[in-house]
Amino acid sequence: MSMDIVKLLEDVAQKRISVEEAQLKIKKEPFEDIGFAKIDLHRKNRQGVGEVIYGAGKSADEVRDIVKLMKDRQDDGILITRLSDDKAEVLKESFDDITYYEKAKLAIVGKKHDITGKGKIVVVTGGTSDIPVAEEAALTAEFLGNEVERVYDVGVAGIHRLFANLDTLMEASVVIAIAGMEGALASVVGGLVDCPVIAVPTSVGYGASFEGLSALLSMLNSCAAGVTVVNIDNGFGAGFFANKINQR
Repeated sequence: MSMDIVKLLEDVAQKRISVEEAQLKIKKEPFEDIGFAKIDLHRKNRQGVGEVIYGAGKSADEVRDIVKLMKDRQDDGILITRLSDDKAEVLKESFDDITYYEKAKLAIVGKKHDITGKGKIVVVTGGTSDIPVAEEAALTAEFLGNEVERVYDVGVAGIHRLFANLDTLMEASVVIAIAGMEGALASVVGGLVDCPVIAVPTSVGYGASFEGLSALLSMLNSCAAGVTVVNIDNGFGAGFFANKINQR
């Protein structure tokens, strides 16, 4: 059953269901308590996107139970982040429509949303070690209905590689800049483009990078205007925020 309030109102207007039936559906569906979790079934109506499952810290059986409920209650795809390989294998036994992306540790049950974004989101990384976080961001944005282009391994240690992709960057409606080490990539990109830049610090780097803290502080102190920053390794948050910008 879809939780789309607009569709529910249309069903009432077309007399496909009664007012009383619609009222009952609305009353009983804000969330569902399954003991270990309370599934937010109205989130799509509030935020435009349904609940996303965070796989870390949950058993494979718990993730499976959440997915089963969500599949029964909504008609679009389900996104699972931070899902380990072994949990993904268990879920494949229950859902034949699951796609697991090993590098991003992310799974999609069902299909990605149709492309409705107004422009193109470009995901750019400093190095290849940043790609797992970048793929989490890119796949999240694609799942939510956006065209995404990837430009990987163009960090400031070889800045000519970035300049070779300026046309792609300048055509973007949003750029997600992902880098570890000192995190300088976000400032450089922010000084080149006229669109919002979402900076993602990664935990890539040697000892004094403090597992991404150095990159985080560099990005927060960017002298380029128009750069915002999400938390360390938070590719999902960057992809989700980029979607909000690109859908307006």
